[in-house]
Amino acid sequence: AQLVASGGGLVQAGGPLRLSCAASGIIFSIQDMGWYRQAPGKQRELVATITDGGTTNYADSVKGRLTISRDNGKHTVYLQMNSLKPEDTAVYYCNAYVTGLGHFTYNYWGQGTQVTVSS
Repeated sequence: AQLVASGGGLVQAGGPLRLSCAASGIIFSIQDMGWYRQAPGKQRELVATITDGGTTNYADSVKGRLTISRDNGKHTVYLQMNSLKPEDTAVYYCNAYVTGLGHFTYNYWGQGTQVTVSS
């Protein structure tokens, strides 16, 4: 399987942006999906996760501004970002636990998409 992220770009502070990440390949099921980000000079950090049942978890810094959701039929996870701040600038990576051929479960990362918030 592979994950392909899209939707990044340049946005002014306070504006919205929506990221998408679609899984493809031989997929029997997808368990937890999530978004992480890495700013220049910093370690990768968790932004939000969502279980296959829809339970969500957010970093304190994004609560109330970013919303994670998923479409299980499309094997896709989304990140709706509102009220963006310059400190949200980072490369955003999607992540998923995918059960595929042979019913083995592996952890996959998307290629990363740049989000830049101008002040």
